[in-house]
Amino acid sequence: MTSVVNQSSNAPLMPEFAKLPEWKWSVPEFLNIGVACTDAHLGSPVAERVAMIVEDDALGTSSITYRDLAARTTRFAQLLRALGIARGERVLVRLPNSIEYPTAFFGAMKRGAIAVPTSTLLTADEVEYLAADSEAHVIVIDKAAWRAMGAKLAGKGPLKYALLTGAGPGPEVPGIRSLDLTEALAAVGRCEAPEKTRASDPAYLVYTSGTTGYPKGVLHAHRSLVGREPASRYWFDFAPDGGGAESPDRIVHSGKFNWTYVLGSALMDPLRHGKTVIAHEGRNDAAAWPRLIAKHGATIFIGVPTVYRQILQKTDAGRAQVPTLRHCMSAGEHLSDDVFAQWKARFGLDIYEAVGMSEFSYYLSQSKHRPIRPGSAGFPQPGHGVELLDPETLQPVARGAEGMIAIPEDDPGLFLEYWNLPEETAQAKRDGWFLTGDYARYDEDGYLWFLGRRDDIIKSFGYRVSPYEVERVMKSHPDVADCACIAEDVGPDKRLVVAYVIPHEGAAIEPEAMLAFAREHLAAYKAPKVVYVARDFPRTRNGKILRRDITPAIATARSGT
Repeated sequence: MTSVVNQSSNAPLMPEFAKLPEWKWSVPEFLNIGVACTDAHLGSPVAERVAMIVEDDALGTSSITYRDLAARTTRFAQLLRALGIARGERVLVRLPNSIEYPTAFFGAMKRGAIAVPTSTLLTADEVEYLAADSEAHVIVIDKAAWRAMGAKLAGKGPLKYALLTGAGPGPEVPGIRSLDLTEALAAVGRCEAPEKTRASDPAYLVYTSGTTGYPKGVLHAHRSLVGREPASRYWFDFAPDGGGAESPDRIVHSGKFNWTYVLGSALMDPLRHGKTVIAHEGRNDAAAWPRLIAKHGATIFIGVPTVYRQILQKTDAGRAQVPTLRHCMSAGEHLSDDVFAQWKARFGLDIYEAVGMSEFSYYLSQSKHRPIRPGSAGFPQPGHGVELLDPETLQPVARGAEGMIAIPEDDPGLFLEYWNLPEETAQAKRDGWFLTGDYARYDEDGYLWFLGRRDDIIKSFGYRVSPYEVERVMKSHPDVADCACIAEDVGPDKRLVVAYVIPHEGAAIEPEAMLAFAREHLAAYKAPKVVYVARDFPRTRNGKILRRDITPAIATARSGT
């Protein structure tokens, strides 16, 4: 077991109210996330506790106890062994929120394989790319999606098996053996013990927006579970657990499990601590969240600012409708002062904001231990030695100055590497630091103010969208000569992904047709909401597009008119 004390050296001195106990890391030599979140609760009353409840608009309510989830994930691991999936091989998970999600995610890790969570919004083209890039041998997918995209994946990449969930027949795809997951798990006999993985072994691979036009894989180790322990203590507000059959906390999260934010805060972290998670699958309805909180007596609600704003704008819910709720959390995009104030006025509760990234999960946050300063990201959680550095010299900046957020490479929550991108990994990890590319400043009281990235990544409704990925797809249309994707602010806290396209000489482009093309080839959250047609873009003398100077004034046509 290794122990590391990690504290920032150049952060301003904290005011008296901000002093917290010194954090000491304790990373065991061996750790398996799948075991820690399921089997670790066996032998105690927590085993009979409900681990997860899924409210599905179409299928109704389902639930599973910790004991049953432990058994189910162990059978999934054994199924992978029977199929010849070795340690370290990748298992791509493309599932809606369901009991099958933790079954596959934790089960893959209990085998010692690497889980690859992906969004159900991705198109066949995008799934094909991720399967090929990760070299996944197995895909876990619902039958409806497999019917829609299975044929396109035939003969593409190393995929050998499709484990199918849901009702109805599963189509046969040449070269890929399909198995009904429920039937396959029921047929599993004797199960071997979970793999004894080291804390530093790869555990899961998430994909994030890349600057090359393609998503890039971010590989995490089993130790990431330990790395998020400060968040469990200083961002969450878990109630003391008496160890009985009922959890003192029930958590509703508005997101999908594939997102890093949700994987941690609604799956790994609560289950490691024996809590009960309530997940939703279905239409995005603002009224659903107060309803679920009330129905299940939830104590913690986690969402993105867009969801909080929608609840305020589209429902009449207030404190009386959710009497059990006592703690609210937000991440994914900046929470506006207005939404914070309105929520406080109507529900009598603060919203505790956090900042994270695919490479490091949530590491900056507000907490009950310090007064909230609206607009600020709060403080680095104890244990995370966050420094603000000059990106050229890698020296600390002066108090109050803008600097790049840097994380010591020995932080257990930090990712291992960018998948198959050694040069990009080396560029981000230098001289003992991970250089996040995000900028911030400390104020005189030690609050950290997040300034964002100095790149073109777009944050829209909680999602991170690479303009380069959108542009790559749009440029593949035979009539498009060039494309520029930017963000367009259309109202308070409302930022849209929009695309400007230039047609080839002699070609005629219909903006609505380009919207349809984008929706066919990009996930819904990536596809531009508006397409403009232009003759040319503002450029530098060297021909580089000046994105900041692109406005609707240069357009000759626009979708939706």
